Order: sequence, then structure tokens, then C-alpha cells
Amino acid sequence: MRSDTPPPLHATAVAVAGNGLLIRGASGSGKSGLALEMMARGAQLVADDQVIVTACDGALWLSAPETLHGMIEARGLGLLAASASGPVRLAAMLDLDRPETERLPQRREIMLQGQRIPLLHKAAHPYFPAALVQYLKEGRRE
Repeated sequence: MRSDTPPPLHATAVAVAGNGLLIRGASGSGKSGLALEMMARGAQLVADDQVIVTACDGALWLSAPETLHGMIEARGLGLLAASASGPVRLAAMLDLDRPETERLPQRREIMLQGQRIPLLHKAAHPYFPAALVQYLKEGRRE
């Protein structure tokens, strides 16, 4: 990793099988809550509230600022300790501010630090956290 660390993004990140998901959304949109749901299904916390995204070796990597490593906010409970992984390779970004309207959506991408990253939108289904874990484990078929 490079030593010139970029400023952190207001986001949360989790990982499954070494694949990182960057969760973006407005304050109070449920980033930490979704991460907790995914962690209950086997995902590992990378970072909560602030995520460092670093370009290295042709990929983007996610990590936590040292001061926030290993903790996640649970509204109504406080800051919880969590085993944290990282840095992990960024596999996709999820935008919680955009609802998914398609049953079988087309692939979307977003540019981040000059790299194309798969972009997912929030699906309003109770199994969405489990679907995201499976997406990170095995990917998506056409």
C-alpha cells in the first residue's frame, strides 16, 4: 500500500471471501445497520463511518482509519467491538440512496479513482443482506 493515504470517504465497508463492498448513503440511511445484518450472515467488518480507499497494483483497496478500526455503531446500543479485516479489494459499491426498481437489473458501473467499479442500488427486500453476502462470495451470473 502507498503511504500517501487519501482522505476517508463517509461510508461503511464489509468483506466476504476477500471481496469488499463499499456502502455509501446519506447519514442515517442504514449503512451500519446493513453492515451488521451482513456480519450476522458471515461478512467481516472492514470499516464503519469512514473508509479509506487506496489504489494499488491496479485495484482499489478498502481499509479503516486506525482510530475507527474494529468498531461499528449500533444505534440505541452504542459502539460495538467487531473483528475487522482489511485492507480488502473493492469488488462493488452499493448506493443506499438509490432504490433498485428492476427485478433483474442491468449491470451498472461507477468510476472511482479512475477505475470502473460495479454499482449496486438498494433493494427493498428482507433478504437483501443475505443476497449481498452471496454476491460477494460467488458473484453475479448473466
